[in-house]
Amino acid sequence: MRLVVHGQQAFGKAVLERLLEREENIVAVCTAPDKEDKTMDPVKELALEKGLAVHQPASWKTPEALELMQSFEADVCIMAYVLLFIPQPVLDAPRLGSFQYHPSMLPMHRGPSSINWPIAMGATRTGLSIFWPNEGLDEGPILIQKECDIGPDETLGDIYFNKLFPMGVDATIEALDLVKAGTAPRQVQNLDEGSYESWFGKVQAEIDWQKSAAEIYNTVRAANPQPGAWTTVNGDTLQIFDSRLVDNVGGEAGVVAASSDEGILVSAGDNAGVLISRVRPAGEAKISAVEYAAASEIKMGDHLGS
Repeated sequence: MRLVVHGQQAFGKAVLERLLEREENIVAVCTAPDKEDKTMDPVKELALEKGLAVHQPASWKTPEALELMQSFEADVCIMAYVLLFIPQPVLDAPRLGSFQYHPSMLPMHRGPSSINWPIAMGATRTGLSIFWPNEGLDEGPILIQKECDIGPDETLGDIYFNKLFPMGVDATIEALDLVKAGTAPRQVQNLDEGSYESWFGKVQAEIDWQKSAAEIYNTVRAANPQPGAWTTVNGDTLQIFDSRLVDNVGGEAGVVAASSDEGILVSAGDNAGVLISRVRPAGEAKISAVEYAAASEIKMGDHLGS
């Protein structure tokens, strides 16, 4: 079977590596355009190392891009982390179409930050979908889905790197085998039963100390390591990474209740608080909250946030 691999970054590379291990017939590798002053994408680097043809259209919405995909005479295109919009004619150019990885249980959490949002919302389960994309936003029919737990203290990094990344590589290969066997499902999504969320960015990662400690903790977990939850201290931005919940704290929301060898304890909007253990002051590297407290002379009674 003639395969096109379309992807980028670490996930795309991992999928390409697995396909090469299986000695699959990869007729082309497509990846994002090079960025100035950035290192070469690992997908491109691996493809060139293995002597594979690499293509990097700036847009797939041109007649030339369609002709390129048609020229591969591919049976299927495997989309392993693709951010550019792909028009339907390009998706349909391979004989059996194109399938794509998405890190959520579609139709829930369609959109670009599908791992962050379940954590931020306090969900205890998430998963991944391999689906047949169309021109909608993660709306195409489902091929495979896999679920996993979200542990009470797991972060975005934990869920992606330890669960959704390796599970996604395995599921992509499983999907290919179903396509080869002619048994790949196309289960239509019921979008009315799902959700779409846009980027989980700086605005969403700002801590509102009036919220409950659990809600604040979920925001910190959902933004760790990117984009990083944040607050302000005396007008300066402070990103917060590692933390844990503490019960029965009391005190005014956003006020430092204690500073100790464990970190900085801040009261939330309920009778609980968040113990901060790792931070990043503006323009600096990540340091322990203990180091930050010593350098900034933060103390009990100081107020965080606006």
